[in-house]
Amino acid sequence: MAETRIRFGILGCANIARKVSRAMLLSPNITISAIGSRSLEKATAFASENHFPESAKVYGSYGAVLDDPDVDAVYVPLPTSLHLQWAVVAAQKKKHVLLEKPVALNVGELDTILAACEASGVQFMDATMWMHHPRTAEMKKLLLDEQRFGQLKSVHSLYTVAPDDDFMKNDIRVKPDLDSLGALGDAGWYTIRAILWANDYELPKTVTAFADPVYNESGVILSCGASLNWKKDGKVATFYCSFLSNLCTDIVALGSKGNFRVHDFIIPYNEKVGSFYAVANTKWIELALGSDPVPSEFKITIDVPQEALMVQEFGRLVEGVRNGEAKPDKKWPVISRKTQLVIDAVVASIKSGFVPVEVIY
Repeated sequence: MAETRIRFGILGCANIARKVSRAMLLSPNITISAIGSRSLEKATAFASENHFPESAKVYGSYGAVLDDPDVDAVYVPLPTSLHLQWAVVAAQKKKHVLLEKPVALNVGELDTILAACEASGVQFMDATMWMHHPRTAEMKKLLLDEQRFGQLKSVHSLYTVAPDDDFMKNDIRVKPDLDSLGALGDAGWYTIRAILWANDYELPKTVTAFADPVYNESGVILSCGASLNWKKDGKVATFYCSFLSNLCTDIVALGSKGNFRVHDFIIPYNEKVGSFYAVANTKWIELALGSDPVPSEFKITIDVPQEALMVQEFGRLVEGVRNGEAKPDKKWPVISRKTQLVIDAVVASIKSGFVPVEVIY
């Protein structure tokens, strides 16, 4: 019997959709069934340039994709300000929702989206690709190894990038009416997710924004950071995100017995190899002329890129729901909501003068 593929519709022609549509074409359990844009010409050109199958339908509106009975699920790479509207409609139309991050402008919007998905019995997942790389699972094994890593004490995460002048003037991520969270919503989403992931998604008790975030002339955040405090065992974390610094995507996790560092956690330097460095029980050598042991490099190879693994996993979940074999996996909505809650707390701390803000689920 031929494998039944999950039929995806894509809402919009954002640049990130090029990468995700490539991932769909690499995935044996996925097919691209339709794409919609506000311009039929733009959607047609996008489908052609990205080698969509000839069977893919092209529409001049987002709504037409959602009305297509041959679409099982939708990928939504629209500006964050449009997520509430279109993710809710998609769920109401019984389409499973793969939503680009940041998933919403605030947790209230996200709760509305998640309620719509739950009411319709459809799967929700945010498109945080690095979560699906096998390297991520290997790093989590290390975090849980009491002999090699011990007790988690601190996590520090960075995502900075220095885009060109066109981005800084025209990209949706610097426009207050499209993505008002700016660097916090885009780059900050990754860094906050990394911290929560390392802490097994236990929310911090408080979040305190760093003073003096940088804004553009429209009031959109270009650079900011915060500290997170769990109020137990001395466990803390920090993150920094920016559109004003050279490209850097690091996680440093510190344990009572060991630590690890990954330099390219968001997008591996090589899409087929993910590396990280770890060390345990380190001591200074005589006269503190060095340390022993030195960190070891771990390399995890894959045959397909992490974004393909993401859509394959989403497709697997959708197939289970569609066949009546499973209910939507609630792990992904919970993880998204916790990430959004921390973003909201950073915004609240900034607005209240950089004081600690309690995080309540």
